[in-house]
Amino acid sequence: MFKNPAELAERVLAGDPVTPDEALELLHTDDPGMLDLVAAAARLRREHFGMTVKVNYLVNLKSGLCAEDCGYCSQRLNAGTDILKYSWLSPEKAVEQAEYGIRGGASRVCLVASGRGPSNREVGNVTRTVEALKEQHPDVEVCACLGLLKDGQAETLSGAGVDAYNHNLNTAESHYESICSTHTYQDRVDTVERAKDAGLSPCSGLIVGMRETDEQLVEALFALRELGSDSVPVNFLMPFDGTPLAGTWQLSPQKCLKILSVVRFVCPDKEIRMAGGREMHLRSLQPLALHVVNSLFLGDYLTSEGQAAKADLDMVADAGFTVLGAGPLREHDDTVPADTSNGAAPEQAAAGQAGSTGPATTPCGSTCGTGGPAGSDAASGGRPDPSDPVSSGQGDDAAVPSAAPGPVPTPPAAPAPVSAALAALLSSGEGPERDEDDTRVRIELSPTVRRRGAGTSVAPNA
Repeated sequence: MFKNPAELAERVLAGDPVTPDEALELLHTDDPGMLDLVAAAARLRREHFGMTVKVNYLVNLKSGLCAEDCGYCSQRLNAGTDILKYSWLSPEKAVEQAEYGIRGGASRVCLVASGRGPSNREVGNVTRTVEALKEQHPDVEVCACLGLLKDGQAETLSGAGVDAYNHNLNTAESHYESICSTHTYQDRVDTVERAKDAGLSPCSGLIVGMRETDEQLVEALFALRELGSDSVPVNFLMPFDGTPLAGTWQLSPQKCLKILSVVRFVCPDKEIRMAGGREMHLRSLQPLALHVVNSLFLGDYLTSEGQAAKADLDMVADAGFTVLGAGPLREHDDTVPADTSNGAAPEQAAAGQAGSTGPATTPCGSTCGTGGPAGSDAASGGRPDPSDPVSSGQGDDAAVPSAAPGPVPTPPAAPAPVSAALAALLSSGEGPERDEDDTRVRIELSPTVRRRGAGTSVAPNA
């Protein structure tokens, strides 16, 4: 048995992997020892990935309309969630959405569709999208996430230029029947194996906080290691109202950091991505998590709003990391909305105010659709400032007078807006809930439903 996390990290680097018992012991690290655990996991991260962060971007090709009953999902059968529902985006619209993420520094675009699995016709829709995207951006990785695959579909996707296939195991086999009855854990394993056999890079991860035990969490992690997942997204349950897991809140920021650290120990040389729910559960500890993970999603998720994309990129830079493969943004054209956060014309800014129901002319910030002012956007298509530490660029042509000599100062970032739910909680005088020991503050918030990006007339938050 190891004496401390640092010792265990050196052993892992020497080629001696952790055991399930050791992973469970790491997961049970007390809060005072958390930084030692993070530092040890960071040692593994730096060895394999240096100080780079891979940026990924989601394009939701089809939203809602799913006949599966996954208990965690806002798109499930008969879910009482107020999410956007739409059928397949055209290849042109999908590529247009992907452009936002690419301009924000994304090196991988994830094409996602709801449902049990695609028909061969729907696979054809995806291949046309991939071919159009690859024609414009041949160096961008494409990951498809379409549900359970039938024989031959993985080969078709691979032949069209898809690089990876995402299908999460989500949880331990021993826990799976508790969250889904319309398909099995083995169905998911079979799809990942089909993707691997077709030459697609397997991307498979999990959702934590679904009432699983620590033992089941460790079970799921070792199953992912055995499956050979190249990329491991770690999602944190977003307990949407209208789903069976609504109101489930078993995570704290410290717990999330410990989970991510254990994932790094179990899969030391794999891409580990902090994914959906990181903003809600990690909160102010997100930058610390970057020392453990090496990948994140930029901007919004499938059915929920994420942190403002500019805030994501600023976070990466402020923590001392660089975006993997980042280079200067290409010049924006007339099809790319201008960012209103840094000097846009008054009439443009007015058009982007929250509360507008018409088509937006500006990329949305973190509060669009929630009643607050529109925030800054990371991929407005503006020219990068050469002095900006984030090479993916956050400049804005509208803010730079054409005749102005010398460098243009970077405006200070606007403070992160307070969500309506949190504002109501703070103004109630009741305060947030406390744990039994009356020491840990726990704020239970609902995810903000996405009202921008794919399937809407509002530009995405990227």
